[in-house]
Amino acid sequence: MPETAMQSRAETLKQELAGTLGADRINDDPDHIELLSQDIWVKGVPAEYILGPRSTEELQFIVAAAARHGVALNPRGAGMSYTKGYTPDREGVVMLDMSAMDRVIEINTEDMYVTVEAGCTWDALYRAVSAKGVRTPFWGPLSGLTSTIGGGLSQNNAIFGAGKYGSTGDSVLCLSVVLADGTLVQTGTSGTKGAKPFWRHYGPDLAGIFIGDAGAMGFKAEVTLRLIPMPQAEDWCSFEFETGADCAHALSALMRADLACEIYGFDPTLTKVRMARASMMEDAKALGNVMKKQGNIFRALKEGAKLAMAGRGFLDDAGFSLHITVEGRSEAGVREEMKMVKAICEQHAGTEIENSIPKIVRANPFQPHNNILGPNGERWVPIHGVVPTSQGTACLADLEAGFASMKDELDAHDIVTGYLFSSLGTTGFLIEPVFIWPEELYAIHEDTVEDHVLAKMKRFPKNEAATHVVEKGRQMVMDVFGAHGAAHFQIGRTYPYRQTRMPGTLDLLDRIKAALDGEGRVNPGVMGFE
Repeated sequence: MPETAMQSRAETLKQELAGTLGADRINDDPDHIELLSQDIWVKGVPAEYILGPRSTEELQFIVAAAARHGVALNPRGAGMSYTKGYTPDREGVVMLDMSAMDRVIEINTEDMYVTVEAGCTWDALYRAVSAKGVRTPFWGPLSGLTSTIGGGLSQNNAIFGAGKYGSTGDSVLCLSVVLADGTLVQTGTSGTKGAKPFWRHYGPDLAGIFIGDAGAMGFKAEVTLRLIPMPQAEDWCSFEFETGADCAHALSALMRADLACEIYGFDPTLTKVRMARASMMEDAKALGNVMKKQGNIFRALKEGAKLAMAGRGFLDDAGFSLHITVEGRSEAGVREEMKMVKAICEQHAGTEIENSIPKIVRANPFQPHNNILGPNGERWVPIHGVVPTSQGTACLADLEAGFASMKDELDAHDIVTGYLFSSLGTTGFLIEPVFIWPEELYAIHEDTVEDHVLAKMKRFPKNEAATHVVEKGRQMVMDVFGAHGAAHFQIGRTYPYRQTRMPGTLDLLDRIKAALDGEGRVNPGVMGFE
C-alpha cells in the first residue's frame, strides 16, 4: 500500500524528534500502537506511532514540530473513552500519550488550590491532597484509578462529589494549554503576570473553551483545581423502589433538596450484574477498608459487623435502587441531613435497605477496571445523557419503551441491558444505559482487566450480528436523549454535537476552532470538527 502524504509527513517528524528528543520519546511497536488506537467501544485507524511528552516544555516542542510538518496529533489519557474520543479516524495521525505527565506540582493549603500535570490520575491527586486534610470538590469518576485529570476535563466526569459540586469542570480554577502551533496559553489568574493560579474569572472565561472540548481546542498541560477541607463526617443510606418511575422521582426530589454529595442508582439488571462481578476476596478487602476509614475502633467494629451480616443477600430480589452519601462538618449535621434524605425517599415509595454499596464505594473509591467486561467476559459499553431534573422520569420511560420495542432482537443475540442513574448538582439528571453482549475482546480489554479476573472469563468469538444490534440500540438511546434536549459528556465522535447547535452558536464554535487550530491538526474529526 503506497505511503500517503500525511504518513510521509509523520515519518519526517519522527526522524526529527528522534534526533532532538531521543528515540525513547517515540514508540512504534505495532502492538502498542494497536492498543492505544482503540477505546472500549471501537478500534480506530492505527496511529503512525506514539509520542510520550514528559513536561509542558516537551509538549510544546512536540506540538510546534508537528505544526511545522503539518502532522495531526490526537491526545490520549487513560483510554477509558467509549465514544471514539481519541481514536484516529484517518491515516497519518500521531498519538500523544499524556500519561507520563503525571506530577502533582503544587498543593497550596493557604490559598486552597492544587496544580497537577494533565496526565495525573484522580487516585494520585486524591491521595496527595487528602494527606493534607483537603480535597477537590469534585474528586473523581469511578475509573479514577487510572483516569487522568486532563482526560476528565476534555470529556467531563461524574460521581464523587458531583451531587453537591457538579462535574469536573466545575472545580477548575486555571489551565495551561498548548495550542496547535505550540503556543502556551494560561487561563484565569495563571495568565496574569506574576500572579498565582487562584481564580478563574478575570476577564472572559478562557478556561471554559478547553473544558468538555473532547481535546479539540488544544493540548491540556497543567490543571489547577479548587480545594476544600476534607469533610469530618459522612453517612450512607440505600433505598429500593418497585418501579423506575418511583426511583427517578425520588432522585429528582433529592437533587432539588441539595443534600447529598453522591446519589447514584441501578435498575435490577445492573444491580445483579455488579453483584455477579464481585468476588469474596474483593468483599473481604472492601470490608477491611471500610473498617479502617471509621476513625475509631467502636464505629469500625459496628460498621464491619453490619456489612458482614448483610452480605449480598439483601440484593437478591432488589428492584430499582438509589445509594446516597451525605457528608459534612459534624456528625450532628450529617445525621440531620440524612433524616431529610430518608424522608424524601420514603415519600416516593422507597424502602430502606442495607447501605453496603455506598459505604463500600466510599471506602474503596478507585478500583481496578474489571467492570469494563460483563460478569462472564462479555463486552460492555455504556451510552449516556444528562437531562433537566424534571425530565428524568419521562426520559427513563421513553428509554424503557425503546428497549421494549427491541426486546426480540436483544434476546435473539443474548444482549443484556441495564441503567445507571446519577446526579450533577441540582440541575443535571444523568441516565447511563449499558449493553452487555457476547463478543470478542480487544487489546484494551486484555490490557485493562486484571489477569486473575481475565483467567476466569469465557472467550467469545467475533459476533458482528450482535454488535450491529448494540449499535442500533445505542442510536435509539441517543434519539431518545435528543428528544429530551439532553447534554452529553465525552462527546468524542459519537454524540450529535454539531447537528444540535443553534446557528449562531455553531458559527462561534467554528470561529474559535479556526482561530486556535485553523489547519485542523488537533484531534481531527472529534466533535464533528474537520
